[in-house]
Amino acid sequence: MSLYIESIDNLIKEFRKLPGIGPKSAKRIVFFLLKFSMDDITRFSKALVEMKEKVRFCKNCFSLSEGDRCSICKDESRDKRKICVVEEASDVIIIEKTSEYRGLYHVLGGLLSPIDDIGPNEIKVPELVNRVKNENIKEIIIALNPTVEGESTSTYLKKILEPTGIKVTRLASGIPVGGDIEYADEITLGRAISDRREF
Repeated sequence: MSLYIESIDNLIKEFRKLPGIGPKSAKRIVFFLLKFSMDDITRFSKALVEMKEKVRFCKNCFSLSEGDRCSICKDESRDKRKICVVEEASDVIIIEKTSEYRGLYHVLGGLLSPIDDIGPNEIKVPELVNRVKNENIKEIIIALNPTVEGESTSTYLKKILEPTGIKVTRLASGIPVGGDIEYADEITLGRAISDRREF
């Protein structure tokens, strides 16, 4: 039996479906929303509905868009010979904030995970291969997280793209700016050493 009235309990259950939101966080959010005025709640719910109605995936790179193609794919000033491969659309935003990359993107929408029955066809690998075949791509930059799934996906992509003759690179990794060698794990430190460059 729940300690809360049904409408509050139902909303707590909905918030718990969100990633990173446990029972305590869900309860705090719901009780915070109870303090909102009716106008605030209407705006909040309208924004959710509007997002769901308008946002879709770009037909070219599978990033977020409100049309068939995202603003990056439509931008003629971008370097259309480079594709940066990322796991999720949120990764595009993070890379764009650096203002260092001016090429295109390809969002996989997940990573290979045999234990979860996620193979190349469950994510956007075939679409990436088609882009490589049909567009004048010179370089694929793999920008996946250095997790077990990220590493296996990166290795798989390198294996299937190498025969095309296209340059396949990946993001450098190592010790972050302001980090201490003392606190770096062996894998990070090893990568920093192997990916070293001339000073």
